[in-house]
Amino acid sequence: MYQLNINGQTHDVGDDVDPKTPLLWVLRDTLGLVGTKYGCGVGQCSACTVHLNGFPVQSCQLTLESVKDQKITTIEGIAKNGQLTAVQQAWIDEDVPQCGYCQAGQIMRATALLARVPKPTDAEIDTDMAANLCRCGTYTRIRKAIHNAADKIAKAGGAS
Repeated sequence: MYQLNINGQTHDVGDDVDPKTPLLWVLRDTLGLVGTKYGCGVGQCSACTVHLNGFPVQSCQLTLESVKDQKITTIEGIAKNGQLTAVQQAWIDEDVPQCGYCQAGQIMRATALLARVPKPTDAEIDTDMAANLCRCGTYTRIRKAIHNAADKIAKAGGAS
């Protein structure tokens, strides 16, 4: 049996789950946390981005056994007490999603970026966000939303 720390709570994963199972499938199929999306399964699109100890990672590329003692945050875990984060609100304000499929992964990576770089330049955004693909091509709106969120965070005194 594995115990995972996900979104600040301990989740038991039974012995019936193979330790080599990708984290993506443990989250979605075993624990019912379906906000993390399956995109390609080979680490090329980053639709499955979650945070591992605060850093964005592709959950399709990590196994259950490799994450057992680490802190995992999914898209379901970033809002607090029903209050959207500055990044989530900026996504709405800037009307970022088109089909929306990649957006959970985009939001997770943008959240991690702003935690590291509070006021990123366009170049920093483009470089960091390049790992996350958007088939609809909403990159301009994504960049605008990240700047919007950075401004909101700065005005709130650094609280995302």
